[in-house]
Amino acid sequence: MLKQALVTLSLSLMLTSTCALAADNSIPDPFAALKQGKTQEVAPKIDPNTPIVIPEPPTFNAQSWVLMDGATGQVLFEHNGHEKIWPASLTKMMTSYVIGMEFKAGRLRPEDEVVIPEDAWAKNYEDSSKMFIEVGKSIKVDDLNKGIIIQSGNDACVAMAIHLAGSEDGFVSVMNTYAKQLGLNNTHFSNVHGLFSEDNYSTAYDMAKLGRALIYDLPEEYSVYSQKEFTFNGIKQYNRNRLLWDKSLNVDGIKTGHLSQVGYNLVASAVSGNMRLIASVIGAQSEAERASFCKQMLNYGFRFFETYTPFAQDQSILDREVRMGETDRVSLVVKEPINLVVPRGAQNRIKVNYKLKNAIFQAPIAQGEELGVIDFKLDDKIIAQYPLVAKEEIKEGGFFSRLWDKIYLFFASEE
Repeated sequence: MLKQALVTLSLSLMLTSTCALAADNSIPDPFAALKQGKTQEVAPKIDPNTPIVIPEPPTFNAQSWVLMDGATGQVLFEHNGHEKIWPASLTKMMTSYVIGMEFKAGRLRPEDEVVIPEDAWAKNYEDSSKMFIEVGKSIKVDDLNKGIIIQSGNDACVAMAIHLAGSEDGFVSVMNTYAKQLGLNNTHFSNVHGLFSEDNYSTAYDMAKLGRALIYDLPEEYSVYSQKEFTFNGIKQYNRNRLLWDKSLNVDGIKTGHLSQVGYNLVASAVSGNMRLIASVIGAQSEAERASFCKQMLNYGFRFFETYTPFAQDQSILDREVRMGETDRVSLVVKEPINLVVPRGAQNRIKVNYKLKNAIFQAPIAQGEELGVIDFKLDDKIIAQYPLVAKEEIKEGGFFSRLWDKIYLFFASEE
């Protein structure tokens, strides 16, 4: 029987991204209402014919952790990844994200001057990290941004928040707006620096996901995270991310945090070959342990996982029948490269499911129109899903061609 319906086809495969100054006007201004006064360790080469034994992932004396693939957001392993935590200075990643988006939109420039308000006075943060700014001084945005990222300055966070939003509360509302847009479903911010508050919470998974957004959405902003030191007001301070000095890994960020109520937190990212991984650990017992835990996670990921590309971008995956059109077939492709991260040697366990919107498509069909989805499963667990789209435009056919197809479709629907 020929009827328009979802069609599922299964088969097994055996195949082995200084701040930007150009304004992006497509980015909405989240402060508009406020302005108006309204409230590298390379994995060893392995003979593909040699059986691969993948050990269990490491475990740690910490509250929660997540290892995530940067390219896809796929979680490789985790423990209590969605459990509520207090992020501490990991909060500054979102403060930085908001600032980075203002740079990208062209509404903020590195050379802009900020007059330091009393609320941002360094003396207000005697027992916490700061960049030692003084009330009434005029400081460049670029310096404050580095003070936030490298020195983890609570004073710099408040200064930038008031500069952009008029108040810390106004800036925090924008942080929460971006959190929703990024899908940080278990995250809520109540301040810009991460000092303890019951209402300033997140998860290890959301923090890894936020780190991923910084890396891929704001590469210019993210580049600051790799800087090991920053000198301001005659005081040199070092980045607390110990892994930046580790020569066995190509770590280029991102952020540390500490609270007595939680312990030591770290989100770290590294690249090996064509793979980027992001490790997030919450509640370690010391600075040394959080660095060690993230290093173990990254090494495990690079050693025992690999990138697998079953289809290239715009490669025709399948074609389907079209009626009422100039041509009678349409090719289905994916709009972006498919890069899966799978355990080494597991390519032959990958299965693909196609789910199409119709058994027979009708013209007109626009180029890039979504016609279905493609699922990739490993051991019956979906690890990635991509839309299937039309490779080319299919225009309506001529009168007689469409008439014939109408007759065909009529009788086909009666079967």
